[in-house]
Amino acid sequence: MCGTTLPTPLYALYQQKLGFSSFMVTVIFAVYAVGVIVALLLLGQLSDSVGRRPVLLAGLVLSAMSAGCFLFERGLPELFAGRVLSGLSAGLFTGTATAAVVELAPRRWAASATLVATAANMGGLGSGPLLAGLIAQYAPDPLHQVFLLDLVLVAAAVIGVLLIPETVRDRHGRPRGPRRLRVPPSVRPAFVPAAMAGFAGFATLGLFTSVAPSFLKEVVGVGDPAVSGTVVFLAFAASTAGQLLMGRVGVHRALPWGCVVLVVGMALVASALLAASLPLLIAGALTAGAGQGLSFRAGVTTVSQRSPAERRAEITSALFVVFYVAISIPVVGVGIMAVTLGLRQSGLIFSGCVALLAATTAALLWLRPVEPSA
Repeated sequence: MCGTTLPTPLYALYQQKLGFSSFMVTVIFAVYAVGVIVALLLLGQLSDSVGRRPVLLAGLVLSAMSAGCFLFERGLPELFAGRVLSGLSAGLFTGTATAAVVELAPRRWAASATLVATAANMGGLGSGPLLAGLIAQYAPDPLHQVFLLDLVLVAAAVIGVLLIPETVRDRHGRPRGPRRLRVPPSVRPAFVPAAMAGFAGFATLGLFTSVAPSFLKEVVGVGDPAVSGTVVFLAFAASTAGQLLMGRVGVHRALPWGCVVLVVGMALVASALLAASLPLLIAGALTAGAGQGLSFRAGVTTVSQRSPAERRAEITSALFVVFYVAISIPVVGVGIMAVTLGLRQSGLIFSGCVALLAATTAALLWLRPVEPSA
């Protein structure tokens, strides 16, 4: 997951090198999300039939191929190819790795299994911009060195996957062909609010991961890659902290309260854009990230608890399809609006829309709470 966000603070360097616009940055980012969604839709249930380890290893191979595209980049075609491969890799990993961690956890640690999975997801996504930003700021050849390091991390992950036991005992021989992801009626009362809250939260993360460096440079006046990478990292670090808080808040209260915290975070982001303030943007990243993490872990936990074991990866993948639609389409909308309205105005509209969705979700959850699983 770290490899999927490594390009975030490097987009400004690619813009200088290749001469494309901020809108093209959002398109390159959205291509990654398209790869994730395609993998989730077509292969989301694959590990339920062929096993977790083969799918995880395939994801790592795709991640290495993505790093290779960036290493040998000569223009936009390689950037697009690298992002598509990175998206396919993440799409294979999200549902499969979450299911594998839940299944590998000893019974006494079962309550922490989902936290480990989601924290690894958010921690990896947050580490990418921080690592790439520091290398871009202080290393002589950031566009190559960061992806060489990524290949080293992928190699370590391959060894890790080879050492874990396979958790799918009843494999069906040949993998089944792609089929539409389905959410059983018994899971839908938990799935729908989790998807709504996740849409708001992941749209926010998509904004930070794609155009936060452009906001910092054009609106706030800060163009250092290390600063932009750190701001994005703080949003994901706060997400991990929010996930840790869920144990104290409780899974059923965490979902609506996470939405409330996200609304506050978006208000701070909007204030930062109006005032061109780096401290306010950092405060917004921390607050919005915490709200996203709180609602994200609560949603994934609730859906996982309600899912039949033989369909857990499929249903988790369906949930992540919603998340990655959220991380891509709204961000492209920001890019389109930025062409005519400017980055500040488009960011304000985006913040208002996300805050409205999060507030609506919180209100619906308080009016009709999700019943605890039996």
